[in-house]
Amino acid sequence: MAITYHDPQPGDEPSVMAEMNITPLIDVMLVLLVMLIITIPIQLHAVNVEMPVGPPPPVIVEPVVVVIGISAGDRLSWNGEPLPDQVTLLKRLQDAANQADPPEVHVQPDRMARYDSVAAVLSTSQRVGLPKVGVVGLEQFAP
Repeated sequence: MAITYHDPQPGDEPSVMAEMNITPLIDVMLVLLVMLIITIPIQLHAVNVEMPVGPPPPVIVEPVVVVIGISAGDRLSWNGEPLPDQVTLLKRLQDAANQADPPEVHVQPDRMARYDSVAAVLSTSQRVGLPKVGVVGLEQFAP
């Protein structure tokens, strides 16, 4: 324990202030802590855990896609193959709808194709029961 003298004003008698110097105590505690850390053996204990084996992830199957193109002159195509008329399109759509795993139908109209031709293809696809029908290439209509 250290005692310091405090002289508030010159000429007055010094007063005694008792303060405890804790620096040696901190040093002793740090030495004890280091000794404790060194003497405790590092435990290299491993726990073997058998992880459960689950089912493998499902295989993702790419869907079959049919692209129906509609040109500016309202001519139809099936995956790039020209179709002679709406009856042929209807027959192919019915065959596709009757499959065990019906394909996705992507209608790809030309920018200058008439609206009623596109609507006819969409309604025919819906009427035969195809569950996944969409219009692709809409970015060509953006301003």
